[in-house]
Amino acid sequence: MDPILALKAIIMGIVEGLTEFLPISSTGHLILAGSLLDFVGPKVKVFEIAIQTGALLAVIWEYRARIADISGGLFRERRSQRFVLNIIVAFIPAAALGLMFASVINEKLFTPVPVAIAFIVGGFLILWIERANRLGLHKVRVESVDDMSIVDALKVGCAQAFALIPGTSRSGASIIGGMYFGLSRKAATEFSFFLAIPTLFGATIYSVYKARDLLSMSDVPMFALGGFAAFVSGFFCVRWLLRYISTHDFTFFAYYRIVFGLFVLLSAHYDWVVWSE
Repeated sequence: MDPILALKAIIMGIVEGLTEFLPISSTGHLILAGSLLDFVGPKVKVFEIAIQTGALLAVIWEYRARIADISGGLFRERRSQRFVLNIIVAFIPAAALGLMFASVINEKLFTPVPVAIAFIVGGFLILWIERANRLGLHKVRVESVDDMSIVDALKVGCAQAFALIPGTSRSGASIIGGMYFGLSRKAATEFSFFLAIPTLFGATIYSVYKARDLLSMSDVPMFALGGFAAFVSGFFCVRWLLRYISTHDFTFFAYYRIVFGLFVLLSAHYDWVVWSE
């Protein structure tokens, strides 16, 4: 395997793991990082989606005891059954819309400028939600993921569907959307983690299947390196985020999104950075 290609795959994996579960858009950062690294093309788009599996495995490992408990009680405990049903219901909106519009989104929106615009818009939405929370305009109704109803899950799933727009952030849409609909910050964050399991796994399977004619066995090392890097960085990111939300809100990430998005727009307009399409 070419050393330069291997290094690019590792960098992209680290970016994926560090950004997948933060409200700053992993897809957006991968598009921008790939553009800077001149790591672009149809096969790279598949790679960017496939390495999400590495970050997904970090969540599964972090919550392995909880997942085992839910699996063990699936056929005898109402709590476990309701939890799994909520995940399925929340998964459906993004899955359905993704199947309908994936090709259009990939063709039109997987470029730096649309991503930058989504960064900025998402940042202002986070600021708005956090301000409403500080003013007490959104009352917390659900303190734990175990207390969520099917309607709560459907609302979060509809919010997550907005993340089909690159730069929006899957975790950001589901967490901030969950908070807007009455979930506590902890419940919204944990539900977003669990919702990532079918969402990322499904996206990977679909993307790899659709692009099967583009791929070959020679691509396996590149995908494996990227996935492993995403697992390691994702593991540390998940643990850090759980500690962070216990004492902080998401305002920092909102300002980061806005500043970073403005930089990308300005750099593209004034040719400070040559962004690859």
